[in-house]
Amino acid sequence: MMSTTVDGVRICPTTGNQYYTPIVPDSSKPVVGMHFQSIDSAFNFYKKYAKLSGFEGRKHTQSSKNGVVIRKYFVCAKEGSATSCAVDTVNDSVGADKKLNDRRRRPSKRTGCKAHIRLALTPKNTYRISHVFEEHNHSFVDEEDYHLLASSRKLTFTEEQLLSDFSEMNIGPVRAFNLMRKIRGGFDKVGVTSTDCKNFKRDINLFIGEFDVDMAVQRLMKKKQFLPNFSCEFYCDEKGALAGLFWADEEMKLNYEVFGDVMSFDATFRTNRYDLVFVPFTGIDNHHHNVTFAGSLLASETAESYKWLLQSFLKAFGVAPKVVVTDQDAATKIAIRDVFPDTRHRLCMWHIMIKVSEKVGTELSQDEVFKDDICDVVWTDALEPAQFETQWCDLMIKYNLTSNSWLSDMYNLRSDWIPAYYRHEHMSGLMRTTSRSESENHFFWSINQHKIVIS
Repeated sequence: MMSTTVDGVRICPTTGNQYYTPIVPDSSKPVVGMHFQSIDSAFNFYKKYAKLSGFEGRKHTQSSKNGVVIRKYFVCAKEGSATSCAVDTVNDSVGADKKLNDRRRRPSKRTGCKAHIRLALTPKNTYRISHVFEEHNHSFVDEEDYHLLASSRKLTFTEEQLLSDFSEMNIGPVRAFNLMRKIRGGFDKVGVTSTDCKNFKRDINLFIGEFDVDMAVQRLMKKKQFLPNFSCEFYCDEKGALAGLFWADEEMKLNYEVFGDVMSFDATFRTNRYDLVFVPFTGIDNHHHNVTFAGSLLASETAESYKWLLQSFLKAFGVAPKVVVTDQDAATKIAIRDVFPDTRHRLCMWHIMIKVSEKVGTELSQDEVFKDDICDVVWTDALEPAQFETQWCDLMIKYNLTSNSWLSDMYNLRSDWIPAYYRHEHMSGLMRTTSRSESENHFFWSINQHKIVIS
């Protein structure tokens, strides 16, 4: 019983296995007797033949004599079978065995394909095809999917530069690939896949390695050198690690000049990778929108680090704000007192008022009338200080809170957070809490998370 071949497909009569022979023009087929000047030129020919056929080719074994290759094999990429090694997942030993434990499990793409050609060195130092075996034990890639073959996928210098530029604009490799696909009119017109773009970004990150902080600082310092109205300051700890970074550009300084009477800063955002606290300086413009006056990164939230930060701010802007709003952090209080002695330090009202419910007991915390009464006294700026003090005392007596130690402490700090004591400070009524800074922190956090997801 003999096998028959139809359209390049042969079915073995004994096993029923299918074997595939490429259907390509004769001028592109490897034929016994063909000569090439070098192994590389022969391999280029084989790769073109493989691409036209719909499979991948790769170099295989060779034989050498006196350092000269006398025999070389080119095979289908699905030749052979994946080598496997036993990995003891129970063993947690370090070193070489640990690398085996961490190895990713990937399905093998090899099928034991026997298709190959063999080159032999001739007396004239050229290479001649001495043997050809064309049958594959797997089907080929369809013509419309040729662009997905590894031999067809390669990032050009222009595409690499484009991906790098997109990355600087917080556009990840997947979104960058989709943009290139839209511009060029289809997946097959890009020449690569989204995975290739992600691998390129990964390789760039590996190349940068531990020098990314140095690159960021150098870039900001170069801006300071060439942009006369750009400010940047940094300092390192005793180990040489970045301890503080501050920057402000021309637009930030213009905003501060117009809207800088009242400012807040809050350190609630911490990056996972570098463990640096992000501290934006935030104000409000004439449309009641947030404006950023400066940005900074700190390795620690100590009084000394905040002093350095405020000194950098004062160096960049030349004048301190009239009012600064922060939470009840002791380190910021010390820094503001020492660096901004003429600035009024205002405590965040929200951070104080959110604690009222837990400090007055369960019954009052659920009493809506009490909540309305205390808010009417605390939040309004229509009262003079003397009026506030009278109404506060009446409120404490009415609800039997005169012995509440926490409320007494907050009353002693009344000039640091009650609007009645700030009613004559220009624009102070616009900013009573650090919620503006917290929303800015959340905004920058969202950008960072979005970048991670699309990268």
